[in-house]
Amino acid sequence: MKLGKCVSCGAYTMHEKHCSRPASAAHPPKFSVQDKYAAYRRKSKYD
Repeated sequence: MKLGKCVSCGAYTMHEKHCSRPASAAHPPKFSVQDKYAAYRRKSKYD
C-alpha cells in the first residue's frame, strides 16, 4: 500500500478512495538535473 492524498479534502490516506473520490499520489515525482520535460511542465503549470 502507498500513501495517497484525497483530491477533494486534502487528507492523507492508505486507501485508494477517500470521500468517494480516488486518492492521488502523495509523493513528489523523482528529481533529475537532466530533466528533458521540465520546460513543458513549467509552461503548462502557469498557463
